[in-house]
Amino acid sequence: MISDAARVLSVGTAVPPYMVDQEHAKAFAREMFSEGGKRNVERLLRVFDHTGIEGRHLCVPFEWARAEHTFPEKNDLYVEHAVDLSAKAARRALDQVGADPDDVGALVFASNTGTSSPTVPHKLIPLMGLSPHVRVIPIYGRGCAGGAVALPLAADQVRLQPGRLALVVAVELASFTYQRSDLSKANLISSALFADGAAAVLLGASDDADTGPGVVGSHSTTWPETEDIMGWEYMETGMKVQLSRDLTDFLRERLPETLDDACAWVGIEPAQIDHFLAHPGGPKVLDAIEEMFDLEPGSLQLSRGVLRDYGNTSSAAVLFILQRYLEQGDYKAEDLALITALGPGFSCEHVFLSC
Repeated sequence: MISDAARVLSVGTAVPPYMVDQEHAKAFAREMFSEGGKRNVERLLRVFDHTGIEGRHLCVPFEWARAEHTFPEKNDLYVEHAVDLSAKAARRALDQVGADPDDVGALVFASNTGTSSPTVPHKLIPLMGLSPHVRVIPIYGRGCAGGAVALPLAADQVRLQPGRLALVVAVELASFTYQRSDLSKANLISSALFADGAAAVLLGASDDADTGPGVVGSHSTTWPETEDIMGWEYMETGMKVQLSRDLTDFLRERLPETLDDACAWVGIEPAQIDHFLAHPGGPKVLDAIEEMFDLEPGSLQLSRGVLRDYGNTSSAAVLFILQRYLEQGDYKAEDLALITALGPGFSCEHVFLSC
C-alpha cells in the first residue's frame, strides 16, 4: 500500500517501581477522601471497582501523597523521574533494532504532568549520546492525545531528514499531580484511573513492509467551545485535573463524525480499517468508542489490556497499545490500523498505520 514510508521500527516502554492494585488504591482513597464527612464516599469509591484496572505503576508510594506538596517540589520530582523513565524507554526502542543514538535526527516529546526549561528531551541529548544537532520538538498540554499528535510529526521529520531516524517519547507522571486537599469527584476519579509510565517509538524510512507499519495519514479535530470538558488548573500546590461529567455523552454525540472526516481525508472508507488502537481513557470511554464506531465486541482488546495492566498513562498509553499491536503480530500485508486519542481542547486525534 505504501512505499518508502516513515515506518514504526520499534517501541520501548518503562514504568516506575511502585506497583499498586486497585484494592490498595481504593483503601488509600477512602482514607484521603473521607475527610470532612460531607458526602457518601463509599458510593463514590465504587468507581475503583469498575475501571477494568488490575494494577498501576507509580513513582512514589502512597505515603508520599499523605502530605501536601508545593508545585516546585512536585515539578522537581517530575523532571527527575521523567528524564530517567524517558531514557529507559528510548534506549529500549533503540536497542531493539541496534540503532545508534547519533542517527536520530528528531526527538518529538509529549508530556503534560510537569514542565521544565531546558526541556526534558534537551536533557536526554547528553544523557543518551544523541547528536547535538537533533531537532527537539516538545508537545505540552495535549493531554491523552499527546502520543497520537507526536507520531505524525515524527513521520514528517523522517521525510524531511533523509537517512535519519525520528524518536517519539511520551512520559506521564500522574503521581505528581495528586492534590492532597482536593476532595472533588474529578480528583477521586483521576485517582482511580491515572498512572505513571513512559513509551518511546523509533521511526525510519523503509519500503520493506516487514520493517513495521508505516504512518500513512492523520487527522485532527478541535471542537469549539469545549474547553471545559478536560484540562488542568494550575495552583500553588501543582496541577489540578478538570474532567467534565458530560465527557462520555459528548463522545457519543460527536465522535462518529471524526471517523468519517478522517477516513475521507485519507481517501478510505471506515470499513477498510482492520485494527482499532483507541486510547484507554477508561471503560466508559472505550465502550463509547466501540459503540460509536460500530465495532465488533473485542475489537478494543489491546486497549482494554493496557488499561488493565498499566492504567491510564495519558499521552503514553496509545504507544503502549502500539507496542502490543506489534508484539502480537496479528496483522498482515495491506492491513490498516487506526490510533484514536482524545485530549484537552476538546480534541480528537486519528493516526493511520498501514503495512
